[in-house]
Amino acid sequence: MKFSTRALGRLPPGQMNRTEAAYAAFLDTLMACKDVLWWKFEGVKLRLADKTFYEPDFLVLRADGSLEVHECKGFWTDDARVKIKVAASIYPMQFIAVQALPKGKGGGWKVERF
Repeated sequence: MKFSTRALGRLPPGQMNRTEAAYAAFLDTLMACKDVLWWKFEGVKLRLADKTFYEPDFLVLRADGSLEVHECKGFWTDDARVKIKVAASIYPMQFIAVQALPKGKGGGWKVERF
């Protein structure tokens, strides 16, 4: 019997879940509008402390040349919220978390800045 070492619901590295894929399509729309110049999925791994890293979902280059870190969340765990706050305190980039809003409530994205 073969067991997986990934947590339930986890996809292999480099593979987007449905929320991330929808957000990637949204970033493509922003690129078409020239608001975003470039984005990369799981493009960086940020060191927070010894043996502690944070790998954000998206690295985004805005039209004004600023670099942002975007994190897609269906829900927050305590560990994930702590990591993004620590990363925002260390690195000179804007950290943004998005959650998909239900279509019944108009859809779109709820945005939280750190």
